Parts: sequence; C-alpha cells; structure tokens
Amino acid sequence: MILEELAFLALAVVALATALLALLVRELVHTILWIAVFFVDLSAIYFLLEAPFLGVLQLGVYAGAVTVLLLFGIMVTRKRIFSREATTGIGAVPLALALVTFIFVIASVGEFSAGATVHAYDPTYLSQNLFNVNGPWLLLLGLIMLGAVGGAIYLVREGRE
Repeated sequence: MILEELAFLALAVVALATALLALLVRELVHTILWIAVFFVDLSAIYFLLEAPFLGVLQLGVYAGAVTVLLLFGIMVTRKRIFSREATTGIGAVPLALALVTFIFVIASVGEFSAGATVHAYDPTYLSQNLFNVNGPWLLLLGLIMLGAVGGAIYLVREGRE
C-alpha cells in the first residue's frame, strides 16, 4: 500500500469512529463535538482526494457554520439540556432503521457502480459566484451569525436578571 491509501484508511476509520460516537454518547453537547470532529475529518479526506475546494467548503460550512448553529440551538434552549438527565443515545428503532438504510445504500452502490462513468467537475463557476459576485453578502451573513452567537451567549449566561 502506498502512503495515500494508508492515510485514507486512517481517515476513514476516524470518520466511522466519530460518527458512531456521535450516535452513542449520552450528552447532546458531546454529540455535537463528535459531529464537528467528523466534519473536519471529512474535509481532510477531500484534501487527500485532491479536491481542495470541497475541503475548504466542508471546513467553512459544516465544520464551522453548522457546528456553531447546532451549539447556538442548544444554548438558547432549556438549561436542562446540559445536565446528565437530558441524555441522548441510540435506541432499538433508530438502530434498525440505520441498518436497513445501510443495506439499501450498499445494494444501490453495487448496482450503480457497474456502469457508472465519472465526469469531471470544474468548480470555477461556483467559486466565482460565491467569492466574486456574492462575496460581500457571505461576509455580511458571517457577521450576522457572529452577532447571533454573541447574543445567545448573553441570553444563556448565569446570573442574568
């Protein structure tokens, strides 16, 4: 095996482990932290597969914005969600649904991979649209999200009367 294959296998193992940990941990905040690690690991896989544009988007959108949005949602909810009594985890029904979904995905990948052709994608148009035309709007959206996180921190802090 060459070094890239070993790195891919290691990143895949980390991705599977963090995805399982996100499902199995008992506290919601820990679930979101494991999801954040999964998103960063997925961006590393994109960089390894020589897709840096997707890797940067994965880091910015999912590892950054979605993780902050999930934490923001937890911060503005009840205080009970941070305690031990508000446990999460996986039950029998979600586990069965996940198993059935996994079986269907494996079956469909086997069916479609036989005659699949890969087409090259040029991300130039997407990057020009995002960073040239709509760049100021994305910056404004980031500043608004930063203000929302600051407001959420103010709202949920202890001792606020």
